[in-house]
Amino acid sequence: MRQIVLDTETTGLEVSQGHRIIEIGCVEIQNRRLTGRHFHRYIDPQRDIDPGAIEVHGITREFLADKPVFAAVAEDFLKFVDGAELIIHNAPFDVGFLDHELSLVDGSFSGLADHCEVTDSLLMARDKHPGQRNSLDALCQRYAVDNSGRELHGALLDAEILADVYLVMTGGQTLLALGANDDSSTRQNRESSESREIDRPAVLRVISATPEEAGAHEEMLRKMAEGGTQPLWSTEH
Repeated sequence: MRQIVLDTETTGLEVSQGHRIIEIGCVEIQNRRLTGRHFHRYIDPQRDIDPGAIEVHGITREFLADKPVFAAVAEDFLKFVDGAELIIHNAPFDVGFLDHELSLVDGSFSGLADHCEVTDSLLMARDKHPGQRNSLDALCQRYAVDNSGRELHGALLDAEILADVYLVMTGGQTLLALGANDDSSTRQNRESSESREIDRPAVLRVISATPEEAGAHEEMLRKMAEGGTQPLWSTEH
């Protein structure tokens, strides 16, 4: 099964206020293994970025000045995610922005949900850990996923971290991420141990030795003693 773990960064919090996407980061999972394939683009939003948003992701308008607009990356993005299951933390936020951007490129665009299955990992975490904090940072701490490089939010970095969290949260995995050599921020050779539940009977069955077996055992201990060796488990010790 092909899955894409996705994250975005934006100029602000509300599409209704004209805010735009400035970064898209995606990593690919195939049959519960990170393949090393990823999609990553910075995007010129053609508008200012809220100061509060810059405090979160550190991306400035000046940095994005020479980056492509969303329309220039839309086709490549859709090709990368088409037919996959999208894993997104707080999916309505990212999907809302992506649907808006794609509709600006093509007014007839019906929505990502018609091209991909969308899974909200935040809802999964809330169902699995009700009443607890389920932010990405909290899940990293809960599942011992290393997020030490996450001083600021970044779409590709957060997608990579969420992929690790998702795989552990949904049953564990062991892998080597290979082939992502065109972006220094893509982590390789990540490995985590697989966790499995072992079924055990509620009451352990005790099997006692038969009289014949007990007699043979005692005879062996007697012969050992005659040879000068007193077994530690002998009843006469």
